Amino acid sequence: MNIEQKKEMIKEEIKNLLSDKKAREGIDILKELNYGKEDDELIMEVLRTMAEEYDLYITKHGRYMNFTDSDLATHMYKGIFQSIKDGSYGFVSVANLESDIFIPEVYKNSALNGDMVLVNVVKDKDLKHNYQGEIVKIIKRNPKSLIAEVVIIKNIPYCILRNSKDKSKIRLEGEGIKDLVDGDIIKIKITDNSSKTPVASMLKHVAHKNDPDGDILAVLAENDFNVEFPKEVLDELESIPNEVSEKDLKGRVDLREEEIFTIDGDDTKDIDDAISLKELPNGNYSLGVHIADVSYYVKENTPLDLEARNRGTSVYVADRVVPMLPHKLSNGICSLNPGVDRLAISCVAEISKDGKIVDFNLFESVIKSRIQMTYNKVNQILEENVVPEGYEEFAPTLRKMYELSKIIRAYKIRKGYVDFETEEAKIVVDENGQVIDIKKRYRGAGENLIEDFMIVANECVATWFSNMDLPTIYRVHGEVNIDRLRKFVSTLSLLGINIKENLNNVNQHTIQRILDKIKDLDVYIVLSTLIISCMDKAKYQTINIGHFALAIRNYLHFTSPIRRYPDTTVHRLLRAYLFSKKGVTEEIVNHFESILDEIALHSSEREIASDKCERVVNDMKMAEYMQSHIGEEFEGIVSGVKSYGMYVLLPDKLIEGMIRVESLDGNFIYNENTECLVETSTNLIYGIGTKLKIKVLSAEPSLGRIDFILEKGDMCEKGKEEKVKKRY
Repeated sequence: MNIEQKKEMIKEEIKNLLSDKKAREGIDILKELNYGKEDDELIMEVLRTMAEEYDLYITKHGRYMNFTDSDLATHMYKGIFQSIKDGSYGFVSVANLESDIFIPEVYKNSALNGDMVLVNVVKDKDLKHNYQGEIVKIIKRNPKSLIAEVVIIKNIPYCILRNSKDKSKIRLEGEGIKDLVDGDIIKIKITDNSSKTPVASMLKHVAHKNDPDGDILAVLAENDFNVEFPKEVLDELESIPNEVSEKDLKGRVDLREEEIFTIDGDDTKDIDDAISLKELPNGNYSLGVHIADVSYYVKENTPLDLEARNRGTSVYVADRVVPMLPHKLSNGICSLNPGVDRLAISCVAEISKDGKIVDFNLFESVIKSRIQMTYNKVNQILEENVVPEGYEEFAPTLRKMYELSKIIRAYKIRKGYVDFETEEAKIVVDENGQVIDIKKRYRGAGENLIEDFMIVANECVATWFSNMDLPTIYRVHGEVNIDRLRKFVSTLSLLGINIKENLNNVNQHTIQRILDKIKDLDVYIVLSTLIISCMDKAKYQTINIGHFALAIRNYLHFTSPIRRYPDTTVHRLLRAYLFSKKGVTEEIVNHFESILDEIALHSSEREIASDKCERVVNDMKMAEYMQSHIGEEFEGIVSGVKSYGMYVLLPDKLIEGMIRVESLDGNFIYNENTECLVETSTNLIYGIGTKLKIKVLSAEPSLGRIDFILEKGDMCEKGKEEKVKKRY
């Protein structure tokens, strides 16, 4: 265990010790932890750091208590500031508030995107579940790594930050720089910012810009995702077995003779969910969802666990995966590969003929998957009634599963489940990582079936925690932002779509009816993204506010512990609360209460970072693809309008580029209320949903930037601007 890991362990023990809400002096904490005099200085250092970072509060008598137990915690919160693109305002994510805290520009107080901050909060009574706050202290600046490209000038190594408007040269000093060459991509730390030319040291060599995957490695490094695992993790892997042994089966339900199988993508190697189905004598269904028992191998606070917690999630970019767990676990002993014994945690739910969860049972199991199915072949059975070779004996069960899937989905829709039916792009690359095609990712009956079954299991597990009133990490999704929804409805009215809904009383069925109104339009591909932006992003937190889009009161993530740390944590909680011989004790509850908020917040942050990696890499690869199509014409739809130009989406490829205002003929002004560009002399209007013919002007893969020019537009008629003004 290195010093940083030891500090983390001490930090958790201090939180656990103070969870009884009794303030203690430092000397008392040293005695109760009982580490020994040689660690006293280290523990005091941890106490000081925790107080500086507002994990702890120091009373006027100099005693320590958890900050969340202090009087300040009624209106002061610690969280991460997320700035919008232009920096005019932002939000702070807090683990134990039901919605993010809105920070107006005047109350940012020099906070930058990603900074850890202390916020003074006042609830805005005009907006349900909305909070507004002022940043009163920057606890810690964004620790995000800086990624730079090396330039050698007169044999002296400098670097320039990648993906930054600031192209100032930074001088490199320190170890490891003598062998650097022009174009090397490196991770740096600024060591001197006082002089005209800043000085930095190199933390890590990432790649060279001309390497086939150099651009992807740079994006991953910029968001602190490491491709390699540290030595202490690799050392721990030596103790992880390759096969399940007899001693591992003690206390487990043996399901190895059951018809259990997996369904995944063609190239999936990290298989963490398997399914089974039986019909019961009463006509109901017995649905089994069997999830890889990752926490059996990944023990709390080991190097393997701390590294997984730090990563938070696996990252899927272009043709590669950066896993949360090393391949020995993710593709090996934890992966539910066919024909081998695997440890699992099973959720077996009884589902009624109308789709309700009647009962469920959670238990440790051992399974042996019969076959590793693929979505493509399952879809042949369910959609085309064609049974591929090797699937013959499983086809009847698959058809019964599909029958149940449709019943579950119909029940969810009656409850208010909102299916946005968004489309995703699939980047196809060759062996050198070069883009050869971009396709829409197909979502068929098999994909929907697995999604429906996983949601059932997640709901069952969350319901168990809620009924037992035990601390866990929920997956929550807040209600609609009414102001944003009103703006969306106004956008629809400009397209001639009138929505007659009471926007003062919005629920899931309101959103369903709006989606029904627009789902058959050829501009739905743009509108679906806009309506999603009317809602806060789903996140992890310990306070259960339900999941709006799924219309579920109790929901969490349980079904993907190989690739998501919150799922691994939920498994660990089940083991501690339900499967342990000790049962639920005050000590174990206090322990998890002291750490879960931080795990939830960090997991949400890493999910955002993972999404950003995927988005940035997709933009780069799409620009790379469009380099071979410069000068060609395409049909597109305006997906967004700003004062400086229009974003245009090419629906066949899901590629987005921009037509800049300066490339348009005429004098255009931007109407902020209607989000339109208006030509002043003709009153021609370009707005969201306008169909255009464009020509590809340029593409810059390193910036993920594609520029279009207008060829021909299906523009709004003259005089419509006057009608638009009246609406506002």
